[in-house]
Amino acid sequence: MITSQTNDAADAIVHGVNLCRTFEVGDTRVRALDHVDMSMASGDFVAVMGPSGSGKSTLMNILGCLDRPDSGSYRLLHQDVSDLDDIKLSAIRNQHLGFVFQSFHLLPRLTALDNVLLPLRFATTDAADSHEHALDLMTRLGLDDRMDHRPNQLSGGQRQRVAIARALLTKPTLLLADEPTGNLDSKTASEILELLLTFNQEGQTILLVTHERTIAELAHRIVHMRDGKIEGEENNA
Repeated sequence: MITSQTNDAADAIVHGVNLCRTFEVGDTRVRALDHVDMSMASGDFVAVMGPSGSGKSTLMNILGCLDRPDSGSYRLLHQDVSDLDDIKLSAIRNQHLGFVFQSFHLLPRLTALDNVLLPLRFATTDAADSHEHALDLMTRLGLDDRMDHRPNQLSGGQRQRVAIARALLTKPTLLLADEPTGNLDSKTASEILELLLTFNQEGQTILLVTHERTIAELAHRIVHMRDGKIEGEENNA
C-alpha cells in the first residue's frame, strides 16, 4: 500500500492511518477511501490530484473534520478526532481549520468585510484583534477599496480573495482549498495561486485539492489518488 507521509510522522500535525469511507449509492456500496494513510507537517503544502471519483474530496472532508471515517484513525495536532461528536468537531473546525472552495460560499447580503468576519460568530478569539487582522488581510489581498461591496459587486477573483481572507482570519493550523481556481479565468487563477504560495512560504500549512497538473506543481508534494487509494506521490521540495 502506498502512503503519503512526512519525513517524521511524530512531527505530523495531520496524521491519518487506514482511513476508509464507504457511501451508499442506490443499491451499491462505493468505497470512496480505501485504507489511506496521510500525514502533513507544519508548513507543508500538499496537493491531492485525481480524476472525479478518486476520493480526493472525501479525503479533504475527513481531514477538514467535515466528515468521519468509517474506520481508521485521524489525529489533528496530536488529538484523535476520529470519533468526536458534531459539537466537538465544529469547535475543532472553528479553532484550527480554514476552508476555501471553488464556489466562494459568500453570503450575498453581507459586505466583503462582514463576510470575512463571519468566523468571529463562532470563535473564541479577541474580536478587536480579529477585526484588525481582517482589515490587514483584506488590504494585503488588494481588497481595501472593496470592503463595503457585496459579493454581486465583486469579480470572481475578488470574491475568492474575500474567501481566502475569511479562511485565514482565525490563523488556522491547516488551510484546505478545494479546486479554489475552478471558477476563475487563467490570469486570475494564477494570481490566487500566487497568494496561496506566499502564505505557505510564511508558514501556513495548506492542503490543495485539484485535477490540474500545473496547479499541483506549486506544492511541496503531489499525492495521486485513484479509486479511493493513493497510487503514487511526487516530492517537489
